[in-house]
Amino acid sequence: MLEIAILGYCIYFLINVYTVFMQIDYVKKARLQSAVILTPSKFKVAGDYGVESQKLSLVNIFYEFILFFAWISFGLVALDNATNTLFGWQKAVVFIDAFIIINWFFGLPFDLYKTFKLDKKYEFSNMTASLFIKDTIKSGILFLVFGSAVIAGLTWIIETFPSWWIYGFIFIFAVIILINALYPLIRDKMYDKFSPLKDEVLAKKINKLLEEVGFKSSGVFSVDASKRDNRLNAYFGGLGSTKRVVLFDTLVEKLSHDELLAVLGHELGHFKNGDILKNIGIMGLVMFAFFAIFGNIPEEFFLQLNLSNEPYAVILIFMMFSPILSFFLMPIISAMSRHNEYAADEFGSDLSSKEDLVNALLKLANENKSFPLSHPLYIFFHYSHPPLVERLKELGYTGAGISQVDEESCAREEFKEN
Repeated sequence: MLEIAILGYCIYFLINVYTVFMQIDYVKKARLQSAVILTPSKFKVAGDYGVESQKLSLVNIFYEFILFFAWISFGLVALDNATNTLFGWQKAVVFIDAFIIINWFFGLPFDLYKTFKLDKKYEFSNMTASLFIKDTIKSGILFLVFGSAVIAGLTWIIETFPSWWIYGFIFIFAVIILINALYPLIRDKMYDKFSPLKDEVLAKKINKLLEEVGFKSSGVFSVDASKRDNRLNAYFGGLGSTKRVVLFDTLVEKLSHDELLAVLGHELGHFKNGDILKNIGIMGLVMFAFFAIFGNIPEEFFLQLNLSNEPYAVILIFMMFSPILSFFLMPIISAMSRHNEYAADEFGSDLSSKEDLVNALLKLANENKSFPLSHPLYIFFHYSHPPLVERLKELGYTGAGISQVDEESCAREEFKEN
């Protein structure tokens, strides 16, 4: 059975490599053509960044491939021997924590290069060494405390119940829901500075928009995201009483009120269309299927890895092989997600105007230097959102690009009559 799992991983690896190669070649050629959506200078820069980031991704894919086979060849056995004096939840916590930390350590050079070399080069990253170290320490503490508690809890479930995978699914699913509910609070206390929106006029407009749609939140906040990154973003965070609207300070600075309301209108479209609940439901179904698969692995699989059929090994196998299954499911899930994005665009444009939403998308693309064109196969496997060109077409945008527009602004374009 291990042979089948390895074959699946190899197919996953080859598809990843092939699609990234196709994307690099596609963007290399496309960036030399006339600018589309972006200003000419940013079109070229976005293409250059797209090629460099994909090359880094390609190196990382090969690196992970080598690391995967190093683990199954000798690494897992070595780690098992190093922890052979421990048992039960203690063995599981130490083994899994060590496995994650070692993987993080070997992946650290890629994070450092992207943050301090690539993103600095293209003026995205404002990260300092001290802030990076602080973030890493905080994340490490959260992982060691709460991650270890989750591993211990799952180990107890595996040891206690014959059909543990059912109860294990319920436990992990509940933990994920809890994390989503607490995310804004954790982010606020440990990483970012959340503050009430200083622009009172904008805050009133947003609250009016939320009331119109029936979205109840605990407030509208601005976050000092620019201390790490110059990209523009906004999100609705939390669940239930912890729900809040979070705007990056970079977004508030760059977008007009009407454009910002159009962006929020798009996000409210997901809320109104029930996409959040749909996504939770899909995630639950996929996770249940994964627990059913990994909860019934035959003894032979463990023997082939030279591991014991114990909780630590079950959790490890889940962690190592579930991303492969997820990858092959992603085209289906992403296709549904892209459909939802079009519907959210329609809702957001009806709530404000198509013109405001298009101008917001144009500014977001230019400020974030998002290359608007991608290879179809890459889109199929990797895109959860439709390409920007397609979104703008659906919104009635008729301009081929903005090459005649001033470099510092995104002028309003003509729209089709509906």
